[in-house]
Amino acid sequence: MRWLRSYRCGVVLSEQACVSGETPDALGWKQACHSVLVECKVTRADFLADRAKPFRVKQEKGVGSERFYLTPPGLIHRTELALGWGLLELRRGRIEMVQASAKNLRTATGFRYEMNLLLASLRRVEVRIEPQSITDFLKWKNRMAEYNRGSLPEGLTASEDEANVFLEPEI
Repeated sequence: MRWLRSYRCGVVLSEQACVSGETPDALGWKQACHSVLVECKVTRADFLADRAKPFRVKQEKGVGSERFYLTPPGLIHRTELALGWGLLELRRGRIEMVQASAKNLRTATGFRYEMNLLLASLRRVEVRIEPQSITDFLKWKNRMAEYNRGSLPEGLTASEDEANVFLEPEI
């Protein structure tokens, strides 16, 4: 998850089940709804079992515009990667990119699965903040301004003035 944040992903989830049956170890989103999947593998058996899963065999069912395996050094050889997949290795406490991923691996089906995963995650949040709704929870700045006699406390930006990089095209 830390690596995804350093890779400029503003939203990162881990171990969230997807309707396709996939449960990504970590999945992040950056500008223009571009998603990045990281699957962590610590043994050869785990890697080989992962390759046989239905959403790996039929890659169009998988999530992630970019897809990476994260492993200890030497666990996977580049030639064993599915077409377009990248490889990250953990070396001396740092993650190093051994092979970059293609950036166009997600299909329309994969996008729908990602949306389902995001919406299910939002619903889990909403259940935890009841009786407040997600909408009310996200309007906390409005309440802060109300408490502060009409102006936001110093250091806060009004919601309508916040940049939303997820809606801007990637540069």
